[in-house]
Amino acid sequence: MSAPTAVLFDAPGPRARRRTLIASVVAGLVIAAVLVLIVLRLAERGQLDAELWSPLVDPSDEQFDAVWERIGEGLLVTLRAALFAVVLSLSIGLALAAARLSLGRVARVPLVGVIELLRGLPVIVSILYVDVLMRTLDIYQGSVTTLVIALTLYNSVIISEITRAGILSLPKGQVEAGLAVGLTRGQVMRTIQLPQAVRVMLPAIISQLIVILKDTALASIVLSQIDDLGRVADQLGGFLDNRLQSYFVVGLVYIAINLLLEQLAKLVQRRMSGQGRKRRTRASTAPDAAQQVDTDAADRTTGTRP
Repeated sequence: MSAPTAVLFDAPGPRARRRTLIASVVAGLVIAAVLVLIVLRLAERGQLDAELWSPLVDPSDEQFDAVWERIGEGLLVTLRAALFAVVLSLSIGLALAAARLSLGRVARVPLVGVIELLRGLPVIVSILYVDVLMRTLDIYQGSVTTLVIALTLYNSVIISEITRAGILSLPKGQVEAGLAVGLTRGQVMRTIQLPQAVRVMLPAIISQLIVILKDTALASIVLSQIDDLGRVADQLGGFLDNRLQSYFVVGLVYIAINLLLEQLAKLVQRRMSGQGRKRRTRASTAPDAAQQVDTDAADRTTGTRP
């Protein structure tokens, strides 16, 4: 069997592969040298001393339990805010995508304007604006509520655009088939287009959900009354006089959570892809089975088979 041919680009030759290998080795050595210099400089300034790391990594330290209890409290606040923002962003985002595609050209102009406005605002500006607006209207309900509303405003429009792109990528014949069997456009959107669009755009949607979790750290910068994971890291760093170490450990906590979410996303994607392949396999084998039944019936009628 012949080797597969390159479609999108020409396969690199021996000289190009050699140059790529040399460049990769050189870049790796440079990065390693920079890391070594950083470690040496930190050691010179005493940032690698055991007493700075002990409250965070040594269970025998008397402050270890209190430190990790405080980190756990901050983690719960972060996860709670992220969970509410994820649920609201998904619900509102799907509704916005369906509304934008269902409304007429003129009727959807205000909706498109709101979506483009919220997309253009940085997340930190959205948090600040929601905080000031709620205080001005005297409806302030706490920093966590402010954070959830701000994250929902930004991420719901992002998810709506991701979903809209997935819907537009579907074959238009599906809409015509749904309308032909008597479904309304709303029913076609809910039962045919949205489920397929979510499945198609699932990797992008899950990536945006991970972004929501990371964006919760912005609250510790602009909101003074929230005890999320970022604020806890700042408080511990000030109390223990080891800000570098505290931020490093809390950063590892964020990385661990995001890695778990990424693995969960891959698992969900594999399961949904597997279900889709099974449905396609059943759909493709159904005509063959029906044809075989018809052939058997015809053979029995004509007597060609005993």
